[in-house]
Amino acid sequence: MQPDPHRWWTLGAVCVATFMLLLDVTIVNVALPDIQRDLGSSFEDLQWVVDAYALTLAAFLLTAGSLADRLGRRRIFVAGLALFSLASLLCGLSQSPTALNLARALQGVGGAAMFATSLALLAASFGGRERGTAFGIWGATTGASVAVGPLVGGVLVQHVSWQSIFYVNVPIGLAAIAVTLRMVRESRDPHPAPVDVAGLVTFSAALFALVFALVRGNGEGWGSALIVGLLVGAVVLLVAFVVIEQRLEHPMLDLTLFRKPTFVGVSIAAFTLSASMFAMFLYLTLFMQNILGYGPLDAGLRFLPTTVLSFFAAALSGNLTERVPVRYLLAVGLGCVGIGLILMSGLDKNSGWTALLPGFLLGGLGVGLTNPAIASTAVGVVEPRRAGMASGVNSTFRQVGIATGIAGLGAIFQGTITHRIIDALHAQPTPSLPPSELLAQGNARAVPAPFHDAFLTGWTGALNEILVIAAVVALAGAVGSLVLVRSKDLVAHGRPQQAAG
Repeated sequence: MQPDPHRWWTLGAVCVATFMLLLDVTIVNVALPDIQRDLGSSFEDLQWVVDAYALTLAAFLLTAGSLADRLGRRRIFVAGLALFSLASLLCGLSQSPTALNLARALQGVGGAAMFATSLALLAASFGGRERGTAFGIWGATTGASVAVGPLVGGVLVQHVSWQSIFYVNVPIGLAAIAVTLRMVRESRDPHPAPVDVAGLVTFSAALFALVFALVRGNGEGWGSALIVGLLVGAVVLLVAFVVIEQRLEHPMLDLTLFRKPTFVGVSIAAFTLSASMFAMFLYLTLFMQNILGYGPLDAGLRFLPTTVLSFFAAALSGNLTERVPVRYLLAVGLGCVGIGLILMSGLDKNSGWTALLPGFLLGGLGVGLTNPAIASTAVGVVEPRRAGMASGVNSTFRQVGIATGIAGLGAIFQGTITHRIIDALHAQPTPSLPPSELLAQGNARAVPAPFHDAFLTGWTGALNEILVIAAVVALAGAVGSLVLVRSKDLVAHGRPQQAAG
């Protein structure tokens, strides 16, 4: 096959779209305090600003990948760009938490179409060493977009408005559409499968039930009929989804992929990276702004060490995927993330932001090493015609990791903080202590002056707890990657990759 003469344009369009959609995972973090004040948002509303986006991203990625293989990857990519841009406009125009979260969910649908097709478009346009370089640049873009979000968001929120973080997507999205239509080559599966409607419905409903239960668990009570019903429903729906996928001739999730240990390993890596480091950005941002009192821009600047190391490490990792066994890149990268999170977990009421710096540096290095290795392995484990599905599955695990990570860590955080503050007071609960939802936001002004020191002790103690839990998740991913990823499962244009490990 002749090289695509416009392949570098394809890489540019894909990187711009990926940067934009992943930026919106973290760019909102530094805007959350302003959104809370402007729209009167609760702690759960703040979680949903992030989770509504991640949830629909996860729910529609598999379907978007299947549709792309059938209808054309460029066509679905452009449709995703258009929907994402429209939803961004609606986010900026929102006048209530509900309107914002619904618009964020619509953003996620557009983002799913973009994300599910990104790796497939690159795989169709690049081969050989250039493919590794392309994945390295894409991986660097992925790492930089997630990490630089707080900085970009800080500039826009502090000097313009929180709405501007959404409005900026509109002209960028329109420009990316124009470039894609003119320069990107269309590709599709020559033998497309029908759309798996039953799979989409059961999978999306299961994810929503699970995340909703995690977010509302503390408020409703973990033993309440609603929460128990949602958790049981999520399990039942997931089982139904697996049964449906096993019986369909053309499922949107081909479960036979998981017969390859490497595909299981890279899926675990994608999930654990997102459920650990990326999920923690929300709570680290609340610490920076609401506990330490930094403005949006100052908070964003303090995430720069993670950004810079992630970017350069990703570029290095992309080139190493052709030379170094990829399981080592995954294991070392996730190991660095896990150790970095542990290093962050020594906070107390007197800690400044520099207490996080060693963990930021090691965590950024780990994110950069891991992202390109995940990307190249996800599509390298299948033949090119199935790249859309493989890309969609891997991206789904990423977004499920973010959604469940934020919801799960938030549930632990909110459920722990009041007890830790009471322990710091060496007293029983008093009517003067605000509810756990207000405490979890980190708003020291909501806490009566006599409780201030205990509040800081309890808040940082609860943050330390979820940092350690996130570290355990990342380290488990490192072990899983090292054990499961193997060279014989990987193919590149029909032949094994020698450096896969």
